[in-house]
Amino acid sequence: MKKKSYNKVGILLMFVVLFACQGNAGRKTADDSAQSPRQEQAVEPQFPFPSIPSTLTEPEERKEYLLQHYWDNFDFSDSALVNNRDVSEQGFVNQIALLADGITGPELIRQSMDNFCSGMEQDTHARKVFMQMAEDYLYNPNSPFYNEDLYLVYLKRMVQSKALDEAQKSTLAFKAELASRNRVSTEATDFVYYLPDGSKRSLKQTSVRGNRMILVFYDPECPSCHETLQQMMDDTALANAVDKGNVTVTAIYTEGNEDAWKKALPQMPENWIIGNDRMAVKDHALYDLKAMPSLYLLDARKQVLLKDVPYGRIKETLGL
Repeated sequence: MKKKSYNKVGILLMFVVLFACQGNAGRKTADDSAQSPRQEQAVEPQFPFPSIPSTLTEPEERKEYLLQHYWDNFDFSDSALVNNRDVSEQGFVNQIALLADGITGPELIRQSMDNFCSGMEQDTHARKVFMQMAEDYLYNPNSPFYNEDLYLVYLKRMVQSKALDEAQKSTLAFKAELASRNRVSTEATDFVYYLPDGSKRSLKQTSVRGNRMILVFYDPECPSCHETLQQMMDDTALANAVDKGNVTVTAIYTEGNEDAWKKALPQMPENWIIGNDRMAVKDHALYDLKAMPSLYLLDARKQVLLKDVPYGRIKETLGL
């Protein structure tokens, strides 16, 4: 996902709006009044934060008001403003940064997301731009703001939208169902796979050494899969952990080309469990394989510890 590498200026501005005293708002200094029109320079558009009432003095009160009214002053019918990513996209990033701070409660998250959706859904162009933005930032595992919890709140709100047709809402409902599966702290969905010798096994039946399993869904013909698998195979710390019985690696081929799978088998490590699900995961939408490879970290009971994360995150968690 290629997105702007936002610095902290926009988020800093948001906190200034949140916490700063507004007693001087609207006042002009003598120097301001004396400035001639020729001295005035074009002002870059800024995100139109709501004006927080001066009666709200506590930080939590101000934060609550800001999130509930975050998009009130944004003109979603102004296509130039919507297309100005320094305003619209930065504004969205700032909002989700606040919502994902770990202390914002679920009801305030719901209210703030409703404020966002209620504004953007009313204009066709804005709806298209912001729905794609929500998808890119909240649902793409390569996004630095990837957040399945927020994405589910967004999906559940948009499924209720009167601006979408039934086909669009059906698509969003399916995504919500898929994203709700195999979440952290739940048991991973069981499925059957076949070993290279043709023997059949299920995930539930698979023994886990060291109480940790790295579950990898992959396709050897996928460039990003090849890159991640090579990274894992080159990792001597992982190889040692597998050899010592501290970690189990189970790599499952999810595509339908058995010849391609068999052709790539010689390159796979001998101490990994390599299987072919014969399209069961995809055909029955058992896991959300929105990007390949898809990596999970499970314990011996097949409880999900990490869902759809980069290998580096798994490596860090395992202390390799």
